[in-house]
Amino acid sequence: MMIPIRCFTCGNLIGDKFVPFQGRVKGGEEPGKVLDELGLKRYCCRRMLISSIDVIDQVLPFYSRKPEL
Repeated sequence: MMIPIRCFTCGNLIGDKFVPFQGRVKGGEEPGKVLDELGLKRYCCRRMLISSIDVIDQVLPFYSRKPEL
């Protein structure tokens, strides 16, 4: 998954918080509580982590290599 390094809106650093966020949420913790503990208070930064989805599995079936010359 490619998560942006900085928030698109405010420029806050969020790239280093994605792995802990994802691990704790998969572990059963509430996403809002995890974001508060990671120090993400602004809603623009919170949406960057909450709305991220892994699309590589959807893109791979359409990938084809360029023919070599």
